[in-house]
Amino acid sequence: MKFRIDDEVQVIAGADKGRRGKILKIDREKNKVVVEGIARVWKHVRRSQKNPQGGRLNKEMPINASNVMLVDPTTGEPTRIGVRYLEDGRKERYAKKSGAGLGVISPARAAYANKK
Repeated sequence: MKFRIDDEVQVIAGADKGRRGKILKIDREKNKVVVEGIARVWKHVRRSQKNPQGGRLNKEMPINASNVMLVDPTTGEPTRIGVRYLEDGRKERYAKKSGAGLGVISPARAAYANKK
């Protein structure tokens, strides 16, 4: 999964289709993401010492990562994410629609550097 926390994404399937939000949490084992303001449900909470009043909490639930697309920072449209190596051997994420870099994800490696 190529998403990172604080990426802005757009929901492409489900009840919240078309809405945008920031990624708050990522579960890579289950391939799920929690997006701010998306897939909100009411959770009923019993009274306890921690929550003396009880009541209903409104919280976001995880959705499948395949149901969201990253929003391209340059165009503002949803795009797929790719990974490429730079000339010095660093690995970075990039938006496939515009080609804009989204940040380095690994340090330089001599084996992947362009040798001239």
